[in-house]
Amino acid sequence: GKRKRSSTSVLYDSDESEGSDILVRKVFAKRHCIMDEDESSQERQLDKTCSAENIPTNRKQQVLAKLKELARQRASPASSSSGSSEDPHAEVEEEPLSPLPFTSTEGSEADNDSMRDFIDDDDEEEEDDNDTRSEKQPQQKELDPMSNSELLEYYVPHLTRCSHYVHFQRIVNAFLINAIDDTFLSSLYDGTRQKKYARDMLTSLYYLDDRFIQPRLENLISRSRWKDRYKERVDCYPDVRIIMKNPQNMSCQACELNRYCKFDVLLSGKLYNSRTLEADDFMSHDKQVLRVGTVCADRTRVYHNLKHFKYKLYMDCSSIAGLDGVEDEPVKDTVERLFSRLEGNGWIQKRYDDLEKYMNDADNFQEEK
Repeated sequence: GKRKRSSTSVLYDSDESEGSDILVRKVFAKRHCIMDEDESSQERQLDKTCSAENIPTNRKQQVLAKLKELARQRASPASSSSGSSEDPHAEVEEEPLSPLPFTSTEGSEADNDSMRDFIDDDDEEEEDDNDTRSEKQPQQKELDPMSNSELLEYYVPHLTRCSHYVHFQRIVNAFLINAIDDTFLSSLYDGTRQKKYARDMLTSLYYLDDRFIQPRLENLISRSRWKDRYKERVDCYPDVRIIMKNPQNMSCQACELNRYCKFDVLLSGKLYNSRTLEADDFMSHDKQVLRVGTVCADRTRVYHNLKHFKYKLYMDCSSIAGLDGVEDEPVKDTVERLFSRLEGNGWIQKRYDDLEKYMNDADNFQEEK
């Protein structure tokens, strides 16, 4: 009965401080669960002190402050000891003063399940993919027989280590084969032929177009004032003749600027496919005559030599194969014999020197004033 009165007095006095009654009630509720004899005796003394009627107001506030401090001190040890207390008189239904801190143990199945609430499914899949990828990498290294250079040549055919002259020899060989079998180049580009010699020839053809010729043509055009119509005409006609005439002050038909034009550009020949080099007979006898200035005439000569070099080389190879005159011979034997003869008399080296000269002319062409 005495204890009940003391509790009532504490609760009555605590109403004077804002929001402290809930904290005091929690202390009393938990005290039945985890309080030992020393703490109970200490609190009993505090209750007696609070029950005195002659305590002044400031003293009451000090007592309430001590009660709050005591509650905070008990909050932390009570939360950690409530899970491990084996007191048979403990009341299981009562709430703890503070939530239990989250603790996890590696290897615990329950903890792993609880952690799944904090793991994003995308992150978990990404980790699984990384683990799978790391497990597969050493196996792939053991199974893949291709070296780095071979991989570069296979997936990036423009990056190869052979010399420029070797590329040129492969191109001549491919043109000799196509001169006998006119479907060879088309089968290279459409991927029908997959043997190593065919892939090497296709790589060299790409190398000639993308590394030797096309960048220099773009450089010549970007530094000129040519109109698109004139450029298209030079691209379409494989034959050109530049003839000097009497100068005239007129609009140049290449750049459309007023110049002293003293050159006639004669364009002729059949239109052809830039890959298979197959000629088109449509308007095969068409010709174009254009009056241009000195700079445009020089640029036309340099541009045309480089633009149509591959087609002229193929036409020469076709003429050599047509003049051979050997019948009923396998294509491979014929090509090997022709190639050996052209290599022996220096014809291949001479044409390669012509290509280098055309590239140097394009590189050294001056800016248009």
